[in-house]
Amino acid sequence: MENQELNYGNHYAERQWEVTEAFPKLMRKVYVWMALALCITGMTAFYVATSPTLLTAILTNKVLFWGLMIAELGLVVAVSAAINRLSLLTATLLFILYSVINGATMSMIFLIYEVSSIATVFFITAGTFGAMALIGYTTKKDLSTIGRIMFMALIGIIIATVVNIFLKSDGLTMIISYIGVIVFMGLTVWDSQKIKQMLMQAPDTSEAFQKVALLGSISLYLDFINLFLYLLRIFGSRK
Repeated sequence: MENQELNYGNHYAERQWEVTEAFPKLMRKVYVWMALALCITGMTAFYVATSPTLLTAILTNKVLFWGLMIAELGLVVAVSAAINRLSLLTATLLFILYSVINGATMSMIFLIYEVSSIATVFFITAGTFGAMALIGYTTKKDLSTIGRIMFMALIGIIIATVVNIFLKSDGLTMIISYIGVIVFMGLTVWDSQKIKQMLMQAPDTSEAFQKVALLGSISLYLDFINLFLYLLRIFGSRK
């Protein structure tokens, strides 16, 4: 009996050591993947914006423009829904493809805003995002209720944005932008805590748990991009 207890104690200690070893590695992957995706998006956006041929093709070809928009949505849904059936390599490549397509559609901001203004808002976004992510990572308070509220608010923003396509109200656009900043700040806090909780349960860095980390990086990437776009609407200097 004592030997069994001793063996169980050793096994439990070993499992604890494995969790401790896996967690920081997986968390690093979350932020490395997110940072790489942001770099890919930024470089693609700048490249397309400085290429008259590509820019003209996107702006004048409605089939291409809406094809890119639909592809963006489809890729996020596909990766999230089929992550268990996809290999880690395939899921990563789809994330990279999404980052490129998102960069192509975001190239329009270089036509609307001053480059210096875009850079300034990017650093504001990075600071805000970093602070929110740190709060989500370190707080011991359960943020699931806040997460649900932010998600419902996000649905409201989407509906209001669609309505405003027809209304074309500058006032409503600014209201949506301010609410959007609050919503994505809240989602960043919530996603950071949720990702931490999921990865703390990981006993190792196997492909299954790396795919969980990849999904986490996609969530944070989307939080960052949307926060940036809403802040740009508020603080960006138009050409």
